Amino acid sequence: MPKNDTSSPRPSDASVLTGRTALIWAGRLVVGLAGLAVAGVACVLMAVGIALAVAYPNLPEVAGLADYRPKLPLRVISSDGSLIGEFGEERRNLLTINEIPAVMKHAVLAIEDARFFEHNGVDYRGMLRAALANLRQAKSQGASTITMQVARNVYLSAEKSYTRKIYEVLLTFKLEHMLTKEQILEIYMNQIFLGQRAYGFSAASQIYFGKSLKDVTIAEAAMLAGLPQAPSAYNPVKNPRRARARQLHIIDRMVENGFITPEEAEVAKAEQLKLRALNPSNRPHAEFVAEMVRQSIVSQYGEEAYTRGLVVTTTIKANEQLAAYRAVRQGVLDYERRQFYRGPELFIDLPEDKAARDDAIDEALTDRPDNDDLLSAVVLEANAKRVVAVRQDGEPFEITGEGLKPVQSGLSDKAGPNVKIRPGAVIRVVQTAPKVWRITQLPEVESAFVALDPRSGKVIALVGGFDFQKSKFNHVTQAWRQPGSSFKPFIYSAALEKGVTPMTVVNDAPLFYSAGETGGKPWEPKNYDGQFEGPMSVRRALAKSKNMVSIRVLQLVGTQSAQQWVSRFGFDADKHPPYLTMALGAGSVTPMQMATGYAVFANGGYRIAPTLILRVSDHKGKLLYEAPEVSPTEEQRAIEPRNAFIMNSLLQEITRSGTAARAQATLKRTDLYGKTGTTNDSVDAWFVGYQPTLVAAAWVGYDSPRNLGSRETGGGLSLPIWISFMTEALKGVPVASYTAPSGVINVGGEWYYEEFGPGRGVHSLGLQDPLPGATGAPPELDANGVPIIKPPAGPTEERRSILDLFRN
Repeated sequence: MPKNDTSSPRPSDASVLTGRTALIWAGRLVVGLAGLAVAGVACVLMAVGIALAVAYPNLPEVAGLADYRPKLPLRVISSDGSLIGEFGEERRNLLTINEIPAVMKHAVLAIEDARFFEHNGVDYRGMLRAALANLRQAKSQGASTITMQVARNVYLSAEKSYTRKIYEVLLTFKLEHMLTKEQILEIYMNQIFLGQRAYGFSAASQIYFGKSLKDVTIAEAAMLAGLPQAPSAYNPVKNPRRARARQLHIIDRMVENGFITPEEAEVAKAEQLKLRALNPSNRPHAEFVAEMVRQSIVSQYGEEAYTRGLVVTTTIKANEQLAAYRAVRQGVLDYERRQFYRGPELFIDLPEDKAARDDAIDEALTDRPDNDDLLSAVVLEANAKRVVAVRQDGEPFEITGEGLKPVQSGLSDKAGPNVKIRPGAVIRVVQTAPKVWRITQLPEVESAFVALDPRSGKVIALVGGFDFQKSKFNHVTQAWRQPGSSFKPFIYSAALEKGVTPMTVVNDAPLFYSAGETGGKPWEPKNYDGQFEGPMSVRRALAKSKNMVSIRVLQLVGTQSAQQWVSRFGFDADKHPPYLTMALGAGSVTPMQMATGYAVFANGGYRIAPTLILRVSDHKGKLLYEAPEVSPTEEQRAIEPRNAFIMNSLLQEITRSGTAARAQATLKRTDLYGKTGTTNDSVDAWFVGYQPTLVAAAWVGYDSPRNLGSRETGGGLSLPIWISFMTEALKGVPVASYTAPSGVINVGGEWYYEEFGPGRGVHSLGLQDPLPGATGAPPELDANGVPIIKPPAGPTEERRSILDLFRN
């Protein structure tokens, strides 16, 4: 029996042939695939070459960047040099590469492009590192060099496409070929967007730190260098935690790249940054002024106004403007505290996840930005005794006690869903002291204030509304409102020319006009307090703002005559129809018109147009326009000096003993003149007044006219605003007085026109016989035997014209 053969079986000839065939075919396949790959690469290279040949000639010309001149904004400044407005897409302060401090350049290079001076515009090593990092994490990392960012930001759109990317790479190579590395870096440092409309690190240094770029520290430079990637997310004022984390990362990168030592890094990390408030409390707050200037300059220079770097110097005084802003704000908020709580501004869901919750809170507060000291916050916890809220800094704070009083209705169990303060509610808070807060709300009421120099017409301060961001409607120049009793001085001014004197006695007694007399509804005017005091002097009647007296005075003057007279002060005649209601201020005026009208009294009788722009210069300081110096001439005379003088005497009495007596009592000076005004149903509240060097008008009311409150008056709402402003504006201004002009005499301490002295002017009105259609005091004889001027009997044309008023 043969032994078993344990050796491997020998392959047959057929199997050998099959293996060789397979190897041959495999080789041919590899060669074929290689050929296809080579052909593919060749095709790609050919396509790229064609694309480059086509695209390269279409690239923008970059030689001009060697002399980089970006768009410069329109700047508006006060007369004393404070910036009050800036218009244009970009805030810039151009610096050469040699003017940019090394620490700033190093911080930027460390985080944006550490190999900037080594590569040719495209950092292939950085691209590979970014690609590997992207494989390891969900968030993608970019690999754009500084040159690529310049190409993209200066020349290309934000569109994300392969075509734009190709152009970006090609333009990068072109920039590297045409410009030096220093030129490219200079362009980048001047043009990169860094938030708050700041372009370039010089502008950003001013905005965030309030200092020149040459003075920044390592810590500050690192904070600024973190902004290009995400200016909003890394804003050190609005998102301090994120900004701080990125700052520390950049400081570490500066050490890694040898720009600073570890010891310098530790000092930088420990430095406490002094950030400048994005809306500093001491800035002039002249947004409405800036907008008025913008409109004027654009109408003159067109769209170039936004790019030529024009500087417009206004008549505004920064300190007075800030005083006006604060006065309006305080006056409105004082009124608002007397109103019902209207509820939170918004309700949001608060996710359980902390990161998601932070994002939701951040988004809600970004949509509801702070309004100066009215800060937005999101409620985390709420009950009747304690509310916990948080702002964008992420630090919760408590509101308790007095801080909850304004919103008790919103914390009640019975509060409606839109009023209830609960977790997720977006509210407004005010910090009244360190760690002490009060919940409040954004006001609905509006206000306006304007002050000007009555001698030149220069506008010193102007506040067109409570919040420019909420509404850009300028109430000083655009709001046509009824002036109420603040219009009475113009009627009394007309009466002086008819023989009325401060001592003319007028009957403060009821008046009634029947439907037959008016041709429509009966009219029974009232005094504000509903009381009638009988005979009184014109001086006392105006000081106490007696409506019945004003109507009787207007009847003497005649409505047609009064309509013509008030136009002397700059009022539109067609907005003051010749009706008896003119005596009560039923026409339409703007606050600017009222200030300009009262300026006629203040300056001795001249009507001078308001002036806002002093001069316009280009960015190099070349003067393009300068307003002429204004000196009143007789051509501008509206009323005689003696008329203005006696009106000053009457208006001074109002601030001494009348409805505005609070003015002299508070300011402790006698050279104050003015008149309160409250319209029917307390819809508009006014005070217009002046000191010989400064006239100002204050108004409060709702945009959609409605009652301000049964006890709200011009003396209670607008006069405090005026007093608050004048307290600051008149500091150091000596007390002034008016010199009696020719044509007036003083008898027994009272002033008269020479021809209308005691016994010669209008002695009394409405005393001998009640006026037609009126009831009042019994007939009285003139003790001096002077004939009493009586109004015509029977329905007058003026009274019949009231019919049109009722119909409208």
